Amino acid sequence: MNLNLVKSIEPVVFKEDFQTIPLKFNIEKLQEEVNSLFTKMSWKEHIVKGLCMTQIPGDPSSADGEKLRGIFYTKPDSSGIEVQRENHIDEKQYTEFVKDFKGTYFEEIYNRLSEKYVLGRFRLLLLEPRKSLSWHRDPEPRLHIPVFTNPGAHLCIDKRLKHLPADGSVWFTNTRKYHTVFNGGEENRIHLVATFLGEK
Repeated sequence: MNLNLVKSIEPVVFKEDFQTIPLKFNIEKLQEEVNSLFTKMSWKEHIVKGLCMTQIPGDPSSADGEKLRGIFYTKPDSSGIEVQRENHIDEKQYTEFVKDFKGTYFEEIYNRLSEKYVLGRFRLLLLEPRKSLSWHRDPEPRLHIPVFTNPGAHLCIDKRLKHLPADGSVWFTNTRKYHTVFNGGEENRIHLVATFLGEK
């Protein structure tokens, strides 16, 4: 029995804002990989934009810097008028795995997900204790694999609040709706997040 992959991917109809897909990964192995990775670098560098593991083929700069921050929409004041933030990123171009992460469990997860789903950016996202994101919406949904979390960490989509446990599950999240995330706990919240562009 493959301990890394408990279930294989089956066709899924996404009807809910939060929905697991029939696939699980080895959470202990993923946590070890993340801990090993972040002993080599500063957390602070990756709080806002995340650590991207995919890039536009032949363009390493696409996985770093200003090119990495993608478009989103928000309502910044009491008028309720929506505005665009950041620039458009063509998620479909992020098809090459960054060489620094080749041969890792991250690549194994990416390859397994890519068998069934078309993915864009594939990132580790960190939210520090007692922090939150803005109320915004994205052009595409996301797949989340919680790596480290705590009972005070929640994702809110529209009017629904959900704690995503770090148990190896993969969550489809409909981030095309307005949403935010907050970490009300006293430990870091770290998720592996893929832009979901559809089924193959």
